[in-house]
This record gives sequence, C-alpha cells and structure tokens, in this order.
Amino acid sequence: MDAPNPHTFPREGDIGKILLNEETIQNRVAELGAQISADYQGRKPLLISILKGSVVFVADLLRAIDAPVEIDFMAVSSYGSGTKSSGAVKIVKDLDRAVSGRDVVLVEDIIDSGLTARYLLNYFRSQNAASLQICTLLLRDDPDREPIDIKYVGFELPPAFVIGYGLDVDQEYRNLPYIAEYARA
Repeated sequence: MDAPNPHTFPREGDIGKILLNEETIQNRVAELGAQISADYQGRKPLLISILKGSVVFVADLLRAIDAPVEIDFMAVSSYGSGTKSSGAVKIVKDLDRAVSGRDVVLVEDIIDSGLTARYLLNYFRSQNAASLQICTLLLRDDPDREPIDIKYVGFELPPAFVIGYGLDVDQEYRNLPYIAEYARA
C-alpha cells in the first residue's frame, strides 16, 4: 500500500463551504467590466491591481472591459503569513507609472477592515490622481470597518476567511476556480 501523499491538492479538511462557484464569479466579473466600460467611456483608466490576491480577478476584469484601459501592479502587505491582518500596511512593490492626472481604479481581491484600501487611496491622492475609485471582488462583512466609498463591489461575504480565485492562505489555493471558506481558520 502506498503512503498518503502530503502534497495532495487540495488537502483534506482545508476546503470548507463553497461560497461562489466559477460561473457565478465569471458572470459578476462580466457585469463589473461592463459597468466600468460605461463609466469610463471616452477615457482610459489606469487599473491598479494589488498583488498577489487580485491578479486572477484583474485578468478576467481586463478582458471584460470593452474600452481602452491600462494596468499597473502594486504589492502591499498587511497579512504576513497568517489569516489575521497585522494592522500595518507596507508597500512591497510600487507602481511603474505615475498616477498624476490619471483616472485610477484600485482593484482589490477583498476588503475587510478597509485598512489597506484607505492607505492606498490616501497614497494616490497625495500623487494627484485625477479620480479614484475602488473595485473589489469581495467585501467582507466587518462591523469595525470605517466608512469607505467602494463603487464596484463583486460580492458581499460573511466574516469568514476565504480562499480561491486569487485568495490564499500562506500562498496556497490561489488557483482554485471558486471561492470557499478556509476550514482551518
């Protein structure tokens, strides 16, 4: 008898309830892309994808936007290697392009406390972005979240730790085509 493979994917017991299946996600991303296309008609917004979590979302969102658009990437950290935010935001990789005078759409995978989004909005305002909007795939229910204006919201979720479709735990499970609760959180 063969020994069990400790690298079997996904590991038994890690995946909880599937909250959003692949078709539901793709339909909503198409709707968000259409809304952004209409809102920025005649302009060329700069989508700023926050790595690494939003990379799957922004790739699908780009294809759903039927208008000129540019993209840049930024990496920030507020989680470290666990499932709880550290409470401090650190820029790990800054933008390659200037945002001054640009219509900026900040693309996030998930917003819970809003700490990272607030930090980035202030950062882009200080660099004189012409306009700023947020597009997040997920908005997690967080009673401690300070009010923040989010124009484009894919889905609202309960306060569970979720994985899949770009979201991870210790860099794993980003490649799942659906979003599920992480059962070990």
